[in-house]
Amino acid sequence: MYEDLKFLKELQIELNTQETDCQAAPRFWTIMDYKKSTGNEDYDSGEYEYFHHDGDYTAFNNFNDLKEFVEEYYEEDIDDELIWYLNQEDFDLLWQYIEKNMNDDGYFDSVFVKEEEFIVPNTMFLTKAEAKRHLELNKKYYTSKAHTYAMTALRAPKVERLLKILSEFDFDVLTEGGKAYEN
Repeated sequence: MYEDLKFLKELQIELNTQETDCQAAPRFWTIMDYKKSTGNEDYDSGEYEYFHHDGDYTAFNNFNDLKEFVEEYYEEDIDDELIWYLNQEDFDLLWQYIEKNMNDDGYFDSVFVKEEEFIVPNTMFLTKAEAKRHLELNKKYYTSKAHTYAMTALRAPKVERLLKILSEFDFDVLTEGGKAYEN
């Protein structure tokens, strides 16, 4: 029981001294991450994503990605004209050539995408430090832009009461001389 009380006292100190990230109490932390989703180029900020999909999906982030893909998977289609395009190091120019001359099957395509933020499901931390540790230990599951995100448990009276107890209760009344009562 002493270890439990020690844990609660340490948690209380952390809760009372941590950053609030401008959130009202009661607050907790989650993980905010980002994903791309289809957008509308007339209304959204975003970019085009270029890809090849023939059952597998390969995205092309730059000229070298596209060039390497063409050289590896379309080796038999490389002629002098395509070599010229491959040597120009111009993504848009090569993409136009591919759409016009190599896309009879429709496997090369593009779509306008926007970046959207989202709260990662199943993440809830009492302290910002714990949320940061979670990110450090699990970074392979998140994008490089993922970060902690403070939230308020709005209209959640039980959460509010619990966090108030954790923040204000005098845990020393449960101990005598540094040892927990056995009751």
